[in-house]
Amino acid sequence: MNRLSRAIKPFPKRPIKVVQFGEGNFLRAFVDPFIQTINEKGLFDGNVAVIQPMPFGRVKELEQQDGLYTLILEGLENGKVVHESKIVDVISAFIDPYQEYKAFLELATSTDITTVISNTTEAGIAYLNEEVNFTATPVSFPGKLLAFLRMRFETFAGDMGKGLDIIACELIDDNGQTLKRVLIELARSNQMSETFIHWMTTANRFYNTLVDRIVPGYPKEDAAKLEVEWGYLDHSIVKGEIFHLWVIEGEKGLNERLPFDAAGLNVYFVDYLKPYKERKVKILNGSHTAMVPVAYLAGIDTVKESVNDPLVGKFIRNYIWDEIIPTIDLPKADMDLFANAVLERYLNPFVRHELMSIALNSMSKYKSRILPSVLERLSTKAFPKLALFSLAALIVFYKGERGNEKINLKDDQHFLDLYQSLWATNDSDYVVKEILGLSHWETARLISEDVLTYVQKQVKSILENNMEVALTKLLEDTDGQH
Repeated sequence: MNRLSRAIKPFPKRPIKVVQFGEGNFLRAFVDPFIQTINEKGLFDGNVAVIQPMPFGRVKELEQQDGLYTLILEGLENGKVVHESKIVDVISAFIDPYQEYKAFLELATSTDITTVISNTTEAGIAYLNEEVNFTATPVSFPGKLLAFLRMRFETFAGDMGKGLDIIACELIDDNGQTLKRVLIELARSNQMSETFIHWMTTANRFYNTLVDRIVPGYPKEDAAKLEVEWGYLDHSIVKGEIFHLWVIEGEKGLNERLPFDAAGLNVYFVDYLKPYKERKVKILNGSHTAMVPVAYLAGIDTVKESVNDPLVGKFIRNYIWDEIIPTIDLPKADMDLFANAVLERYLNPFVRHELMSIALNSMSKYKSRILPSVLERLSTKAFPKLALFSLAALIVFYKGERGNEKINLKDDQHFLDLYQSLWATNDSDYVVKEILGLSHWETARLISEDVLTYVQKQVKSILENNMEVALTKLLEDTDGQH
């Protein structure tokens, strides 16, 4: 069987317009197929040059297959099971700047280049005090990008029309603007001219982004079978879920140069990213965190089983629609679409998502993902019974017992030690009062009489009955139909 290559799967030749820092699974399952989609729809005519951001990486491995690889997308979409695969063909240049620094810099001189996209891990956008020049490869991603931009500035004599769209996909807040600030600091530490810095920061456009797609990566167990089915070998297969979301914040006009939305992709070009991030954190991440202690103490082990369970599934849906959606400043129709897509992701038949894998560091997750909504609801006199029931369940969860089974708790050791000592008293009211009074929460609202009394009541209900009985009573009390 032949290895996948353009000799056996020819594809159109296109100019390289996108420089991509990063060759990992996420970009190859997210950005590159999006570029392929706008190519196929006649909205763009461009390929990608992949830059290996670290001394170790896969660019040469990708080059062995002429940049071709098979993308598998799986999941539920509009209630239907989707399993599809296609060959992605947009990567056509492969540069390891540690071995080919000159070729990397030459790429900056191309008049075809319009866009830089990066995903160099959360640690990738950070200032490193290093020398940036045209003779030695910088260590950091910002260092490499600074050298690239400096070469472009010098090649085109500061032409303001030769700036680029720079789209950061690293999972940090304000990723594009953070990258811009690091570049300015690095340029000044290298005594680069203010003329260049002005060009870098005004001719080039830096975008903040929110990206969302689960990418399991290489399907090791199924690869051999798939290769037989397809009739070719492929060492770079990548698997992702069918759901995708890309929100891009910055100067207007990018959607004309990269018309992802016009191609029907779930890509938003917005003036303000915060509500979309808030939506993801509160609905996707928050419902995960709210679900875990409730479902696990009900004897459930996975996300899919939780959503399918009559009681826990209703709890999750009511939590999202009754207590979370009202706290987010986006159109109700958009919120409903997103929330329903989240539930479809939870029901993905191709993924077994263990609750205990989500349970890691639940104390901090509750604080960042759920507590803001709790405090907002309390401030408007709308008592968040479901979210606070989840907090009660979390306190019982940290007792470390599910029936006769010991729960393998994973959190900062000081939380584990604290819960162990508190639960040793067998006084649930005392445990709740101590936990809600922790400085960890950075608010005294949780020890207000209404919240404290309610959480104490729910903890007793879970302990004295069981989770199913306590949850049934809760749902009857809230009657949270949406």
